[in-house]
Amino acid sequence: MKKLFLLIAIPIIVLLGGIVALILFVNPNQFKPLIVEQTEKQTGLELVIEGDISWKFFPSLGFELGKTELRNPQGFSKPNLFKVDTVGIDVSVSPLFSQQLEIGNITLDGAEFYLETLKDGRKNIDVLTKAQTDPSEQPSLDSAANDSTVESSPTGSSEKPASDWAINLAGVTVSNAAIEIQDKQAGSYTKLYDVSLNLSEFAVDTWTKAEFSVKGENNQQKFNAQGSAEFKLAKGFSDYSLRNIELNAGFSDPANQFDSIKLGLETFDFDTVNALTYHLVGRAADLDIDMKGGGSLTIDKAISKVTMDKLTLDATFKGKALPQSPMKVDMASDLSFDLTHSHLSFVLEKLTANALAFDGKANVTLGDIAKVRFSLHSPDIDLDEFLGLNAANSGEATTQKPNQSETSSQKESGKVVQQKEVEPDLSALKTLDVKGDITIDKFKASNARMENVKTRFLVNRGVAELTSFSSNLYQGSITASAKLDARKSPASYTVKKRIKGVQVQPLLSDVANNDKLEGTGNIDVDVKGRSLTPTGIQKNLVGTVVINFTDGAVNGINVAQLIRENYAKFKGQKVESSNQAEKTDFSAMKATLKLNKGVVSTDDLSMQSPLLRILGKGKANYIAQTVDFTVSTSIVGSLEGQGGKNIDELKDVTIPINISGSWAKPKFKLVFDDVLKQKVEKEVDRGLKKLDEKLGDKIKDQKTKDAVNSLIKGLFN
Repeated sequence: MKKLFLLIAIPIIVLLGGIVALILFVNPNQFKPLIVEQTEKQTGLELVIEGDISWKFFPSLGFELGKTELRNPQGFSKPNLFKVDTVGIDVSVSPLFSQQLEIGNITLDGAEFYLETLKDGRKNIDVLTKAQTDPSEQPSLDSAANDSTVESSPTGSSEKPASDWAINLAGVTVSNAAIEIQDKQAGSYTKLYDVSLNLSEFAVDTWTKAEFSVKGENNQQKFNAQGSAEFKLAKGFSDYSLRNIELNAGFSDPANQFDSIKLGLETFDFDTVNALTYHLVGRAADLDIDMKGGGSLTIDKAISKVTMDKLTLDATFKGKALPQSPMKVDMASDLSFDLTHSHLSFVLEKLTANALAFDGKANVTLGDIAKVRFSLHSPDIDLDEFLGLNAANSGEATTQKPNQSETSSQKESGKVVQQKEVEPDLSALKTLDVKGDITIDKFKASNARMENVKTRFLVNRGVAELTSFSSNLYQGSITASAKLDARKSPASYTVKKRIKGVQVQPLLSDVANNDKLEGTGNIDVDVKGRSLTPTGIQKNLVGTVVINFTDGAVNGINVAQLIRENYAKFKGQKVESSNQAEKTDFSAMKATLKLNKGVVSTDDLSMQSPLLRILGKGKANYIAQTVDFTVSTSIVGSLEGQGGKNIDELKDVTIPINISGSWAKPKFKLVFDDVLKQKVEKEVDRGLKKLDEKLGDKIKDQKTKDAVNSLIKGLFN
C-alpha cells in the first residue's frame, strides 16, 4: 500500500511543485512590454493591454489575456482597429518534449474589428498589409534561423523544422464578436454582429467540425447566416477537403424579404463531382417565391473552371404582376464557367413555365459589355393564354365600364386630364451585345396562328435588329425584318414585311373578329418612323403598304343589289326584294396605301370581277379613326349573276359610292346624280350623232356643238 501511495503521490507532488515554481519564478506580465514593443515595431500601431496576463491551470495549463486594444492610425474615426475583452489559450506541457503542440480550447470573447476606408482611399489596415509585404522591414530567413539557433541551442545543436511538429487543437470558441466596415469613398457601411464560431478538436488528417453564426447590416439591407461544415487538412496544410456543408441565411431590404436561403453540399473536393442542393423562400418585387433544386458541382484545382451538371429548378411564383399566378417553373440544364476566359456555356435541356416549354443553348463572355449568343426552341407557345389575353377579351364588356368611369373621374373643371405619354427607357440596350435565333413550331399571338416560326435578331450597343423572320400563316407565308435604333431618344425604326398567299378571312376573323373580306392576300409593308409612344407611332409613321388580293369577296355589301334598288327608286319603280347574301365577289383587288403621319391614302384602289370594275380613292385618319373614301363602280356584265334582273341601260356607266364616317359604323352612299348625268350625256351624245347624220354638214360649227353640250351639262350642275 505504501508503494502504491508513493507511486501516486510523487507525480502529484512533482506537478504541484512545478506549478508553484511556475507561479513563483515566472511572471507572465513581464512579457507585456516586449509584446507591446514588438507590435509597435512590426506594425507601427500602439498595443494597449489593460488587463493582466494570468496563468490558467484548469482544466489544462494555459494563460489568459485581459482587455486588449490595438489603436488605429491617426486620421481615422474609431480609436481602435481591434479590441477584445478576454483571450484564453490552453497548452499541454508534456507533449512539447515529443515535438507535439497540443493546444487546448482557444477562447475569444467580445472581439471587435473596425475596418475603415477614407475618402482618399487610405485604409486603416494598410499598415498591417505593408508590414507583411515589405521585405526591408522583415528579417531574412537565414538571419532569423541563425538567431533562433544561437538563442535556443547554445551547444550548437539545431531544432528540427516546424513541419516535423504535430499540431493538435482542442477547439476554438469565438463569441460576441463584431466587425464594422466603413467605406467613405464608396459611401457604404457594413456591420456584422453577434458573430460566433465554434471549432471542434483539430488535428491534421482528421475531420474537424466548424459551426458559425452572424448577423449584419449593409445600409438598408439586413441579413443573417448560420451554418456548419466539416473539414480535413493534410499534413503540411498542402491539401484540404470539406463535407456536410450547410448554410441557412436570411435577407431583407425595403423591397425584398427572404426568410430562408438554404445551401447544402454533401462533399467538396477539387476535380470531384460534388452534390449540391438549394432552397429559397421569400418575396421579391411583390412576388412570392419558392424555388429549390440541385446539381452536380465540379471545380478544378486551379479554380479556373466551374461545371454544374444536371442543374434543376423547381419553382413556384405568385403575384399580381404575373400574367398567370401561380406560375410553375421547371428547368433542367448543364452549365460550365471558364474563369480564365470569363466564358459561360449553358445548355438548356428543358424549361417550362406553366404551358410554355423551351430548350436550347447559350454562350456568354463577360466583359465591359457582356457578349451573349443563344439558340432557343419551343414546340408550342400560346402567348395570349400565357398573358391572360383570352380571359381579358372574354370579359371586355365588363372591363370597359371601369375604364369609362376612370376617364370621367379624371375630369377637372369640365376638362379631361390626360396622362402624358413617356418614351420607354431603352438605355439598357446600349449595354448589350446579344445575338441569337428562336424557333417555334406553333405560335399564337393576338389570336393569330402561325407555324414553323423562325427568327434571328441581335442587339448591339443600342441597336436592335430583327435580321430575319419567317412563318407559315393561314395557308400562306410571312417574312419580315426590322431595325430599332435606340442610341438617341426618341428611338427610330424601320419595318419591312411580306405576306404571301395568306387566306384573309380566317386571319381577319381571328385577329380582328371581322369577316368582311375574303380572298388570297399578298401584302408588302415598308414603313419607318420614330417615337414608341402610341400617339408618337401614329403621328410619325410613314411608308407604303401594297395590297394584292385575288379570288375574294367583300362581305356586308352587295354592290349589284344596291345599284338595282337605288336605280329602281330613281325611276319610280317597285323595289324587288332579294334573298341574296350581302356579298360582292371579285377576281382581283389591288391598292397602294400611303401612310403619312396619321393619314393613310390611296388613289389606285381597283377591284375586278366578271360583272364589275371598281376604282377607289380617298383617305382615312387612323388617329381619329374616320374615313372618307369614294368607290367608283362600273357595270361591265349582266347583274343577273348577282341575284337580280339585268339593267342593261346602266352598262358601262360609272356609279360612285361614298364611304364616310367612323371605322366602327361606316356610312355607304350611292351618288346617283353623277349616274344620271352620265346617262343623259350618253343619250345626248347619241342624239347629236343621229342629228349630225341627218343634217349632214348643217351643224359643223364646233362652237355650236360646244354651246349645246354646255347647255345640257348646265342642267345637272
